[in-house]
Amino acid sequence: MSEDMTERQFRDTETGLSNVFDFESLRALTPARLELRRAGPAPSTAERLRFAADHSLARDAVRRPLDARSLLVVLETIGIEAVEVRSRACSSSDHLLRPDLGRRLDPKDLVRLAGPTETAWVIADGLSSGAVERYAPRLLSAVGGVGRAVVVHHGRVAIGDEIGAALGASLSIVLIGERPGLSAAESMGVYVTYGPAVGCTDAQRNCISNIRDGGLAPEAAAELLSEMVARARREQRTGV
Repeated sequence: MSEDMTERQFRDTETGLSNVFDFESLRALTPARLELRRAGPAPSTAERLRFAADHSLARDAVRRPLDARSLLVVLETIGIEAVEVRSRACSSSDHLLRPDLGRRLDPKDLVRLAGPTETAWVIADGLSSGAVERYAPRLLSAVGGVGRAVVVHHGRVAIGDEIGAALGASLSIVLIGERPGLSAAESMGVYVTYGPAVGCTDAQRNCISNIRDGGLAPEAAAELLSEMVARARREQRTGV
C-alpha cells in the first residue's frame, strides 16, 4: 500500500482496483477511533491530544469520589428513600487494589439496612461514580415503583449479594459505574441476581451494560430491566 490511508484511497496492488472510504460518515456513527490522522510515521498532534484528553477523563472517572449527598437529594425528588453505606474498602486505593474489600459491606453499616424487602436496589460507584450520578436516577425514574435504595461508596458488583441477603430480598439489582474506556468515561451497568447471598458468582447474574448517552439510553435500559426482572421471578433464577 503506497498511499496514505488518510487520503481515503486504498489501491489493491495486485488487481489495481481502488475503493474510496467515507471515513467521515463512519466517524459520525461511533466514538471509536477510526482513521487516525498521521504526521509522517506518527499520529498527528490533534490525535495525540485527543488521546491524552480521553485518557485523562478515564483516569478522573476512576478516581473521582462519589457525591452521595447530591445523589441522595436527586433520588428523594423522584420519591426514593436512600441510605448511604460503605464497603470494606477504606480508600480509593483500597477499592482499586483490593476488589475483594469492595464486595463486602462495612460491618458497622449492616444495622443501617431496613428490611425485609422483595427487591434490593443498590447504587454503587464502581469504577465511574459520575456514571451512576448521571444515569441511575434516570433509569430508576423510568422503572418506577422503587421506594428504597442503598447507595454504596467503593462498591463492587458482589456487594449487592450481602445487601440483598441482609434485607431478605429474593432479588438484588445493582446499578454500578463501569470501567471507563477511551470513548466512554461515564458508562453504567446493571446486574440482576436472584437469591442473593455472599459467595454468588458472576455466572449467577444477568447484566445490562453500556448504559449512557451515546450507548443504551437509561430509559431503554429500564424496559430491558423490567423484562429481565419479570423473567427472573417467573423462572426463579438468573445467570447461565
